[in-house]
Amino acid sequence: MSIVFFSLKPVVSVSELMKTVKSKSSKYVNDKSLTKERFEWQVGYGVFSYSQSQIGKVYDYILNQEEHHKKQTFKNEYLQLLESFKIDYDENYLFEELI
Repeated sequence: MSIVFFSLKPVVSVSELMKTVKSKSSKYVNDKSLTKERFEWQVGYGVFSYSQSQIGKVYDYILNQEEHHKKQTFKNEYLQLLESFKIDYDENYLFEELI
């Protein structure tokens, strides 16, 4: 699981950005042999927006996520976010949590 936090201008397509991020990061990881096996991203991604007033909270969450996820898995938290924001999803396309 990876979390990326950034500001995005409205003229940039989220799907094109994620395509580029996945492509370039996969190439980097594989070129540098940072994993024993060939690295590939799972299909799909989740994108959530934030308000300017919440930047500090989001940043703190990212910094403390390792400790936080000892109490609740990322997948469970992600499912709660989808449900609380009433986002339809197909379980066939949820990520596999690697431990």
